[in-house]
Amino acid sequence: MTYHRETEFVQIGNERDEHFRAVSTPVYFSTAFRHEEIGLLSGYDYTRTGNPTRAVLEKSVALLEKGERAFATSSGMSAIQLVFSLFQKDNHIIASRDIYGGSYRLFEILEAKYGLTFSYWDGESTDELKGLIQESTKAIFIETPTNPLMKETDIEQVSAITKNHELLCIVDNTLYTPYIQRPLEEGADIVIHSATKYLAGHNDVLAGLVVSKGEKINEELAFLQNSIGAVLGPLDCWNLIRGMKTLALRMDKHELNAKEIVPFLQGHPLVDDVFYPGRGGMLSFTIAKEALVSPFLKALKLFTFAESLGGVESFITYPKTQTHGDIPEDIRLSYGLSNSLLRVSVGIEHASDLIADLNQAFKVIEHQKAFA
Repeated sequence: MTYHRETEFVQIGNERDEHFRAVSTPVYFSTAFRHEEIGLLSGYDYTRTGNPTRAVLEKSVALLEKGERAFATSSGMSAIQLVFSLFQKDNHIIASRDIYGGSYRLFEILEAKYGLTFSYWDGESTDELKGLIQESTKAIFIETPTNPLMKETDIEQVSAITKNHELLCIVDNTLYTPYIQRPLEEGADIVIHSATKYLAGHNDVLAGLVVSKGEKINEELAFLQNSIGAVLGPLDCWNLIRGMKTLALRMDKHELNAKEIVPFLQGHPLVDDVFYPGRGGMLSFTIAKEALVSPFLKALKLFTFAESLGGVESFITYPKTQTHGDIPEDIRLSYGLSNSLLRVSVGIEHASDLIADLNQAFKVIEHQKAFA
């Protein structure tokens, strides 16, 4: 039977064939599993290779993303590392230009130490994208929407190009989650999540996920995950399962709040630009002067000045010094990531309280500006 997405999320972990009929998935802490005799296993032998709690999570995520296999890893960055372990020296990758700073930092390491090469694409012009493809190109990696400028990329167009050139299409779906967007249904081969963010949803779990389709890719990722060993522990798997059950409710509220905050910011005289893709709970805006950033952040009372996103609490981040601090300033500025840009992860508090907090912080800096 086919269910709506809300139902699929709520039913995560309700394994009806579980031995004791537990509604909540049990947490299997055991690192080793008993062998009845040589060559006869119950399905598990060592927890790095497979764990029953992790298996429930991975099966559920594969279903939600409409993939064939899923792999739970110790962080979002370890998920990206797992995927990029598919490649080898002199392979060329095309990646989104506006990209999370941690991904950029890892790509710089892979280029300097392991011989992969990277080109960067603005995410919009397919003609430009086609022009970046080389004989050694193996994959196109995109974030959509991008972080932090919130630009959407047409996954179907990119995947059509990758199919024509026999490349992999890899999509970071962290900001939208499978509740809003399912890249594999639009032609992508691999989806990556920092599950720390919206999927877990409560700023208390560090986790990553990879979802794939295609027998060759599935088998290679499974081999690499077992070999590398950066798997997600059973208790974190359980916490992630619990968090994902309420994702549909949370994402609806994140989006409703964001859509109330956006017009407020667009109409404020101290805001130059607002970046919102029209869906989801993430937005960014540029404040009138870089000198106003610090006093504005200090004046906030309800928003938390912190580096993560996707939790129930509203966060505000300063990419220049936090998430994108490892990207050289000249590169950041060249594609529009200014030093006065702030990224907002809109939580599920009451929207009027969030707007009131932003408003009072603007009044503080208006006062300071008047006497500057």
